[in-house]
Amino acid sequence: MPDWLVEEGIGETRAILLDGDKVLAAKCRWPGELHAGQRVSAKLITKRGTRGTGLLEDGREVLLDKLPRKASEGSTIACVITRAAMTERGRYKLPAARPAGAMQNAGHDVFSSATVVHRFPAGSWEAIWEEASNDQIDFDGGSLLLCVTPAMTLIDIDGDLPARALALRAIPAIAAALRQFDIGGSIGIDFPTLEAKADRKAVDAALDDALDDWPHERTAMNGFGFVQLVARLEGPSLLHRFATSRTGMAARMAIRRAERVEGPGVTLITVHPALKAKLKPEWIAELEGRTGRPVRIVTDPGLAIESAAAQIVPHD
Repeated sequence: MPDWLVEEGIGETRAILLDGDKVLAAKCRWPGELHAGQRVSAKLITKRGTRGTGLLEDGREVLLDKLPRKASEGSTIACVITRAAMTERGRYKLPAARPAGAMQNAGHDVFSSATVVHRFPAGSWEAIWEEASNDQIDFDGGSLLLCVTPAMTLIDIDGDLPARALALRAIPAIAAALRQFDIGGSIGIDFPTLEAKADRKAVDAALDDALDDWPHERTAMNGFGFVQLVARLEGPSLLHRFATSRTGMAARMAIRRAERVEGPGVTLITVHPALKAKLKPEWIAELEGRTGRPVRIVTDPGLAIESAAAQIVPHD
């Protein structure tokens, strides 16, 4: 049976669902983030009908819905977070929550129930991370191009195969990407245009089979090859994090690479200049504590943001 594993990194906690050596799903959390399923107390500061805004004890605001009619402004309500905060181009979406009494099922938190390991198997997180960073997944006969927008996550299919064959070949890659990148919310898939109704039905049936165990709702393919999915959105996907905080993702990967190198000496981390400021002093201190080695950081403007390197060098 596939097992969820958790790696408690520096500046980031990661989770993967591993089946043998294949990663079926992946998630990550950053310290301090409110997360789906988390229980909080919120002071109701504004209310309109069953919706409102709450203030947490630490001063953060949350959007509330499913409020009981008797709830009044100024009262304190026990709530459950339903969606983490989301940063989008040009705006910031507050985390969302509901009164605990309105939650029939708060969902299953894999981060609290998974097996914590010192390190994931070699290459498992790296492969998912690199594909999410590139916004592209290759499959036999074509590729998926992925784009995060404020409205939805878009998946475009590109390739040289005949339209029906290309659409069918893309479906296993789409099903894998939805899980591996932790994609939720509104998702648009732009299949090649299929003029024959029978071809569209064949793709619909194949998509149903591939997503049978992935909770969602969807439209049938329209005449232009477009399909829309809607799935539970609990927070930023890996794609979303790259779209809104690429340097943050790259900085955490730089620290992870530095933690994984072994041997005595000094840990030398080489990064793009824009990345150096993202390496927080507390991360460096924790890295030195975990490895027992001092850390030195140098910059290289010719290095890509995502290509930070780590190695062991002798003490001066």
